[in-house]
Amino acid sequence: MSAKHKLFEGAIILTGAGLISRIMGFFFRIFLSHAFGEESVGLYQLVFPVYALCLSLSTAGIQTALSRMTAEKAALGRASEARSILGISLTITLFISFAEILVVQKNASFIAISFLGDERCTDLLMIISYALPCAAVHSCICGYYFGLQNTRLPAVSQLIEQAVRIVSVLLLFFFTQNSGRTPSIRLAAAGIAVGEFVSALFAAHALSRQGSLIRTFSTKNITRNIRELLGLSLPLTANRTVVTLLQSVEAASIPVCLKLYGLNTSAALSLYGVLTGMALPCIQFPSAITNSVGTVLMPAVSATSTSGNRPAVIRLLKKAVGSCFILGLACCLFFLIFGRLIGTVLFHSSTAGKFILTLAWICPFLYTNTSLFSAINGYGKTTSTFLINACGLIIRIGSVFFIIPHFGIQGYLWGLLASQLTVSVLAFIVLAVHVSKE
Repeated sequence: MSAKHKLFEGAIILTGAGLISRIMGFFFRIFLSHAFGEESVGLYQLVFPVYALCLSLSTAGIQTALSRMTAEKAALGRASEARSILGISLTITLFISFAEILVVQKNASFIAISFLGDERCTDLLMIISYALPCAAVHSCICGYYFGLQNTRLPAVSQLIEQAVRIVSVLLLFFFTQNSGRTPSIRLAAAGIAVGEFVSALFAAHALSRQGSLIRTFSTKNITRNIRELLGLSLPLTANRTVVTLLQSVEAASIPVCLKLYGLNTSAALSLYGVLTGMALPCIQFPSAITNSVGTVLMPAVSATSTSGNRPAVIRLLKKAVGSCFILGLACCLFFLIFGRLIGTVLFHSSTAGKFILTLAWICPFLYTNTSLFSAINGYGKTTSTFLINACGLIIRIGSVFFIIPHFGIQGYLWGLLASQLTVSVLAFIVLAVHVSKE
């Protein structure tokens, strides 16, 4: 099967799973907003920067490196070496993940008060930390399959994770309510841990049916593969961690700067919950398609460029980037027309509708950036993606600290638009320059 057909088939599978997962998650967020309220949703969203930072340290760089190395080894006919790299990746990520549990559990209160600015986040951090080792297993196995350009298992495991998360929260919610107690947003954090646990079990079981990883090891292979994996993953991890840390600072500072604008704690958290728990997920809903394209594009570019087929790489890039941009334009028009209606009807929030109208303008750039970054990473130019992301984040953080205190949340929305536009222009220039030199 040609690289183009593999890309198309993989994107279709991941898109189908992603859309179903997004639909489930979309209605789940509506349930959360109605069941727990905007302020509780804001608390729930506030812990995700810490969770994302832990995942960046333990899995993000290794998953991308594993996917790229697997694609290269498979293209060279060294399948056993690819499985050996998977075993090494699992060992490293699990070790880091368990260490992260200890750190988060011991310092949950300090993180909640000093970094997130709300002591009520302590229990949420304690609960969500248990998802980290499961997410590590799930991430590595999916990265391995992405490298093989086999998207079926990652797609199914994604659906399982989302379904189990939602069902477990619903069951816990109604059980707590029927027992006469008031359900807490902590149930949503527990759902994340349960979902990751079950999806990790499923992925590990599917992998075990292909044989043991231990039999692929040899002392020579382990030494060489560890050196190669760390050489690629450490810069990726460092880049992703710095970017995630900046994102965490950005997210944690929004409620604080909203207070400087004149809002009280409850109003600031409610507004933050509407933005991050309602409006942004709505805007990002169609990105299930572009994320799927980006996920399969990176190993496809890596494998095709390894074979020296430059015209095939250019065709892949034109189709992937062009499709994402057209989708972004269509979604921009859709949200401009129906954004206010979506906010008031689905979320019962006129504020969410106003946010969606403003955020609609970022769609063409947001969706295109996914494919641009995946292509750049496929060429191994991870430093470029880091610098571009950092540039965009600096613009957003600047809008948080310097514009929100004077113009409120609208200032942050302007910063988001400026950030996405800048990132798109820089990523396109970097990719065009690299392709022209190849």
